[in-house]
Amino acid sequence: KENGDILIQGARGQFKNKSAEIFLGNAGTAFRPLTAALAFSQGDYMLSGVPRMHERPIKDLVDSLLQLNADITYLNEEGYPPLRISSSEIIINSSVKIRGDISSQFLTALLMAIPLTKKEVSIEIVGDLISKPYIDITLNLMNRFGVQVKKIDWQYFVIPGSGGYVSPGEIFVEGDASSASYFLAAGALAGDIEVKGIGKNSIQGDIKFTEALTLMGAEIQILEGSIKASKASTLQAINLDCNHIPDAAMTLAVLALFANGTTKLHNIGSWRVKETDRIKAMATELKKLGAEVVEGEDFIEITPPLHIKENIEIDTYDDHRMAMCFSLVSLKNIPIIINDPACVNKTFPTYFEVLESIVKT
Repeated sequence: KENGDILIQGARGQFKNKSAEIFLGNAGTAFRPLTAALAFSQGDYMLSGVPRMHERPIKDLVDSLLQLNADITYLNEEGYPPLRISSSEIIINSSVKIRGDISSQFLTALLMAIPLTKKEVSIEIVGDLISKPYIDITLNLMNRFGVQVKKIDWQYFVIPGSGGYVSPGEIFVEGDASSASYFLAAGALAGDIEVKGIGKNSIQGDIKFTEALTLMGAEIQILEGSIKASKASTLQAINLDCNHIPDAAMTLAVLALFANGTTKLHNIGSWRVKETDRIKAMATELKKLGAEVVEGEDFIEITPPLHIKENIEIDTYDDHRMAMCFSLVSLKNIPIIINDPACVNKTFPTYFEVLESIVKT
């Protein structure tokens, strides 16, 4: 609409087109939930993406859908996209199991899709569940659309048999906390800033990024509809479990370049299966700037150099977050070259324009 609102006409859980080939780029947040929804849609679909998307695992989600008699075929390597999803008679058992230690998006996909069956189903988590705050976002939004999921100790999720989703009529979409992290970090590095559209009542786990900034020495104020960040006199290194803020934690890795001491970010194994292997990519690019980096299977340890190298070319690996994170180096008057800056188009097409605007002001 002219006022910026978006009107969506629901399809009552049934897709009109029963056959389609869908290209999803490198959008895991679209690929995983859509796989589950289409498996319950009695149609024939092919889902594919860019080469990196075809390297990102989806086996755990597919295995869970197969427990419900979904018909899903791997078109290339088993366990990875692309996929063919064919019409089948979904058989609803009382429970379904899914691993939780690779990506929380697998559970999100099941949670969002199962109400389409209008049957009660219990989901059992096998192993540890990572990125729990993202699951809380899913449950919160499902509740707003009329589906109340019972959560039992993060090990069981009971989806009620009901009439499925019911539109709330109107819903406010918060600003993205992960994207806000870059500008809050900018405030911690270079001066006062206020990020609007997200505040103390946020349902997003990444708002806890502000707690990490506070630990590093920044002054943070969380208000009703905004967050203010002020420059730290000196940034301090931290040792932090980042399981709850996996995306925003990438920003902390770059802030570590300017901190006193060695920063360790751990419990970030999910970085390995994102748009790129983010642990490897982050380590490689931080080393270019002169940092000493230790890379583990699920952690990264960063010791800043005495002097950060200037005019270094940073490769972004077709990963929007790599580009946005490393752009922050420039706020300390250190020239830096970001290769393939257009990769930010995936989530924040105007990022560099917005960054430029705060520098000018």
